[in-house]
Amino acid sequence: MIPLAHALVGRQDLPIPAWLFAWGASVVLIVSFAVLALAWRTPRLEEERWRPLPIWVSRLALNPAVETLAGLAGVALLGVVVWSGLSGTEQPNANFSVTFVFVTFWLGLVLLSVLLGDVFRALNPWRAIARAAGGAYGFITRRPRPPPLPYPERLGRWPAVAGILGFLWFELAFAGGQSGGVAPRDVALATLVYTALTLFAMSAFGTERWLERGEAFSVYFGMFSRLAALEAREGRLGVRRPLSAAGRWVAEVPGSVALVLVAIGGTSFDGAQEGALTEPIKTVFDWLIERGLGFAGALRLTDTVFLALALLAVTALFALGIRGMRTVAESPSLARLRRAFGHTLIPIALAYLVAHYFSLFLFQEQAQFGFLLSDPLGDASDYFGTAGAGIDYGLIGATEVWYVQVAALVVGHVIGLTLAHDRALAVYRDPRSATRSQYWMLAVMISFTCLGLFLLSQANR
Repeated sequence: MIPLAHALVGRQDLPIPAWLFAWGASVVLIVSFAVLALAWRTPRLEEERWRPLPIWVSRLALNPAVETLAGLAGVALLGVVVWSGLSGTEQPNANFSVTFVFVTFWLGLVLLSVLLGDVFRALNPWRAIARAAGGAYGFITRRPRPPPLPYPERLGRWPAVAGILGFLWFELAFAGGQSGGVAPRDVALATLVYTALTLFAMSAFGTERWLERGEAFSVYFGMFSRLAALEAREGRLGVRRPLSAAGRWVAEVPGSVALVLVAIGGTSFDGAQEGALTEPIKTVFDWLIERGLGFAGALRLTDTVFLALALLAVTALFALGIRGMRTVAESPSLARLRRAFGHTLIPIALAYLVAHYFSLFLFQEQAQFGFLLSDPLGDASDYFGTAGAGIDYGLIGATEVWYVQVAALVVGHVIGLTLAHDRALAVYRDPRSATRSQYWMLAVMISFTCLGLFLLSQANR
């Protein structure tokens, strides 16, 4: 994360010890589990029950003019990221590209996806470029484009998993080897490389198919949009039961569970870098330096190792819960259980993002829509008259930030527990077996909650 990130999440002494929050959160989960077992006896989230909104709403929100303007906005922002990264200051906090990519784009679009559905589809600059190129090809040649190659179904969403993992490595490990954090020039070059790879894949496998399976950010934001109540289908905007679309999204395509685990593991590592893992990281880093590895290489290798360990730890925790469910009579196979319950981690991934980056997002968006928007290159320009704007760090207190973080973790895990219980009722033949299977998922949810609170309490002590 950019250098200011951890400075923004530091806290003063809390009025209540962190361990007491963990105990209280665990009690909330146990009580929620008991209420679900008693009052929620049949599946309610297996059917989405999508229904269209009035036709005028769809015409207002989904017309070609809106889609064209959204695509142009996405392409323009892509261009500004590259331009400011290559031509602007090398100070990350004063360059538009760094804050936009790692805060406004990476975090802000998750929020919009959860609230409004798959909005990134309209804003996606690579989709807009590919569609424009396809239209230009047809206009010039007067014939349709050659049919795309068939997409290998066994690949599923694994290309998107690789893309998100690469983005996290670039943000958390590669950047760690540079003083000051991510260099704007590196952001611009990485953007150009990713753009080239994405456009090539779209031309090979088809634009829409690659967006569904391989384009990392479309798949990532699309995952969170499955929690939303809004969804567009065949040109109509409609509403469905909130949370109901998550289960089918994970269960149908290989690699989907891995994407959720990568999202949680990446956030966990970022939260632990300057907290729980500070001393272990320093120990390994010093050991590599003593053996002749340079500063940047040693730090990147150390962060890469611990990022991998964080991903393995999160995966192992989920796997333990799934394996425990197999102890219940007439349980499906491990593979089927993983696919069936992988969606229950999506609210946890969201909760971790909110808990770890809430204050960063709140403060850095003031910079994004203030001085960075007006002076994207950091060269004293003032395009919109807001270059003199600052960041109001008194907007919210440290204790209030902590309460928001705790609430996010608790609410996210209660939602995850609810999804797990509802799916168990569909997988097992009777409510008693379904409840017994969820003892293990309850343990997983409590573990993730305590892990999140521990990481938060250790950061910037």
